[in-house]
Amino acid sequence: MLEKCFKLKENGTNARTEIVAGLTTFMTMAYIIALNPNLLTGFGAEGAAEGLWNAVFLATCIASAIGMFVMAFAANKPFAMAPGMGLNSFYATLCASIVGMTGMTYVKSYQTCMCIILIEGIIFIVLSLLNVREKIVEAIPAGVRHGISPAIGIMLLNIGLGSNAGVYSASNGFTSPFYVMRDFFGALTAKSMKEAIGDDGWREIVLVAATMFIGLFIIIALAHKGVKAAVILGMLCASIVYWAGQAIFLGVNPFEGLKTASWLPSFSTMAGVTLFKLNFAGLVEIGWTTVIILIITFCIIDMFDTIGTLVGTASRAGMLDKDGKMPKMKEALLADAVGTVAGSLTGTSTVTTFIESASGVEAGGRTGLTALTTAIMFLACMFIAPVAAIIPPAATSAALIYVGILMLSGLRNINFDDMTDIAPVALMLIAMPISASIGHAIGIGLITYTCIKLLTGKAKEVSVLTYILSVIFLVKFFVAL
Repeated sequence: MLEKCFKLKENGTNARTEIVAGLTTFMTMAYIIALNPNLLTGFGAEGAAEGLWNAVFLATCIASAIGMFVMAFAANKPFAMAPGMGLNSFYATLCASIVGMTGMTYVKSYQTCMCIILIEGIIFIVLSLLNVREKIVEAIPAGVRHGISPAIGIMLLNIGLGSNAGVYSASNGFTSPFYVMRDFFGALTAKSMKEAIGDDGWREIVLVAATMFIGLFIIIALAHKGVKAAVILGMLCASIVYWAGQAIFLGVNPFEGLKTASWLPSFSTMAGVTLFKLNFAGLVEIGWTTVIILIITFCIIDMFDTIGTLVGTASRAGMLDKDGKMPKMKEALLADAVGTVAGSLTGTSTVTTFIESASGVEAGGRTGLTALTTAIMFLACMFIAPVAAIIPPAATSAALIYVGILMLSGLRNINFDDMTDIAPVALMLIAMPISASIGHAIGIGLITYTCIKLLTGKAKEVSVLTYILSVIFLVKFFVAL
């Protein structure tokens, strides 16, 4: 049955490899299940009181799974989906701004913004069915397309070495996330760092750094020996190191929370707060001009984030044909559109393809069975969320760093002798981790490519659609609407 549905042999894989790849992807992106509701409700204390956190938690699991089901069965691709980082922060800020503008409660503002996400999702479904989004992918110049994968690699390295392994401590004034290369290896002296954050903070930082690199080295060693489950085994070993370190050096029982954890999802709360609770009347209060601008903004960011992730990850997995195109791109793009609509109806922000999918691809995932496995784990998390919560970020960071290093190999496809090729890629490489947006980085790459071609007398080499996309990004970046 699995063979017939996912064509495993045709794609050079098997059920065991696909399931392990799906579990690997899940472990690297499980953080979103708790982080997304934290972000979306963090700007409204009354939202938490009315059960918004629990509602968004369930919506995150359900909408992500729905998107991945479409990815698995319609596109047969190994890509996972969830509410996009960056987009969810923008969404939360927007909700808070609407509260200030209109005086409505945070929950009402949240329900109003869900209408914008619904409209965005419907637009994407139409554009996907009409192949418009696929045409946009094809319009991205080959040089820029080749640069997306290594740029995502740099972004994964930044996430792995930075915010994903962040240590927060309210004591000793250390309240911001620590970055391994800046705050640990970049510290002037270990003594000065220890004095700044205190003994407990210092022990935690040392434990995080040690866990991360031990996990990374184990993954690399296992991968070198040809072990297909290298990533997930490395993460498991790193987790054990971290749990042992917590018990020995910090006096913390990492499993203490499991004793009092709630294992039953609060579906009734979601039904009362976010499930089909769309506040269209709130759009009138905001003003239709503002609504249109917001819809366009969400569309542009989400479209290019998804396109960049699909192209970059598919390139690493060898899924692109000789023309640099991915088979069933239409269906893959449709999956995130359906996920976004599902998110708007259940209660979460824009659902998009996750760059952490690269970890599953690296573990051998090549078909929709990988996406299906991840989807099932997301649904299971509604009941086993406390278990997912004890996986340390430092362990998942090891996987992200490893995959980021591997994705740098895409640089060999860049023509370093042609400045019109290398300049857009160079700017993308730095823009992606700094802006934390795949879409924005692609926009900068397109603008750079177009301008250089114009100034070097090669305007005819630029397609009409590339000119249009460059102008759209120029307007977005430089015109205050």
